[in-house]
Amino acid sequence: MKIKSYYSRTVEDAMAAARQEMGPDAMLVNSRKAPPEVRHLGEYEVVFANVGPAEAAAEASLKLPGERNEPIPLPQANLNDRLSTEVAELKKELAGMRHAITRTAYAPAQWIGVSQDQSDAYATLTAAELPAELAREIVQAAGDRLNGPRLPPGRATSKTDASAFQRALAEEISSRFTTEATLGRSPALPRIVALVGPPGSGKTTTLVKLAVNYGLAARRPVLLLSMDTHRVAAADQLRSYAAILGVGFQLLETVSSLAQTIEENRGKELIFIDTPGLAYGDLQDSESLAHFLATRVDIDTHLVLPASMKAADLSRMVDAFEILRPQHLLFTKLDETRCYGPIFSEAARSGKPLSFFAAGQRIPEDLEAASPERVLEMVLPGAAGRARSAA
Repeated sequence: MKIKSYYSRTVEDAMAAARQEMGPDAMLVNSRKAPPEVRHLGEYEVVFANVGPAEAAAEASLKLPGERNEPIPLPQANLNDRLSTEVAELKKELAGMRHAITRTAYAPAQWIGVSQDQSDAYATLTAAELPAELAREIVQAAGDRLNGPRLPPGRATSKTDASAFQRALAEEISSRFTTEATLGRSPALPRIVALVGPPGSGKTTTLVKLAVNYGLAARRPVLLLSMDTHRVAAADQLRSYAAILGVGFQLLETVSSLAQTIEENRGKELIFIDTPGLAYGDLQDSESLAHFLATRVDIDTHLVLPASMKAADLSRMVDAFEILRPQHLLFTKLDETRCYGPIFSEAARSGKPLSFFAAGQRIPEDLEAASPERVLEMVLPGAAGRARSAA
């Protein structure tokens, strides 16, 4: 049996190509949207099978030489066994095709000789939207952790223990980022936290979640400050939350008034500062706020970014907001994406620790502290559990 996948912009075009090459007797096995790793070959994949001469001869031998040459009825059990065998063989061939496509479509030429574990890991990381170069670097480094950097890429040892490689891969990923779910830059009081970020990133809602979980829940006196005079009713939203929670609130219009208010409220344990959403082009116009946050060593600034933002845009935003000197990266809207590679990539690239994750609008439930295990699970599903089992 000959099995082949065809890729094209539409299912119809792929089927036409298959019929033209394999003939009208070709059998459609499956049709689906192409996996991300081979999407560059075409939007859709159709799999066709064609019965070879051996199978055709076998089928012909089942016919009688009589007038109508009808097939000899086989017992139902034999038919079921034959069908099961053919399905198993088909699955095996399809799995082999998938691995071959993954290794040729994803990996560069010098990687053709890598182990299947490395190839699969590379595919998993790139499917999570890690940059291709970073994924290759991580997989190679994980292999070096097991075998040592003795062999060049493409000349890996023939076989490695799969579980050992997975542990090495998890260790390599974990070594490239840090987490720090803390508020404030020192044990001294008050602990002052400022949230900055682009418009619509969820700063105000996240600020309230932090105030409830780390302020009210621990019976710490909390003060909410808003510098957001740009967005209509933004301060009213935070004022309403403060009234519901029974905490102090002040709307401030200048950096000097912000500094004065902080000095007047040194008795508070937690002070949260909500800032206006700053688009890429607005950052140059916020020089006074940027200078204030960058020079105050007692203010812990968290850059709030949506996890659903494209990787290139995330990098651009992190670089642009460096003018405010944020100490942490805080990601929101994790419920709006299933590809978390850019979160890890940006933490690794910038060297800034991840602080908290938010995954919805519920207050205060949809907030969690960032942890190495959580990030590892995002990038490499199942890896955290395997690492715990190994430990």
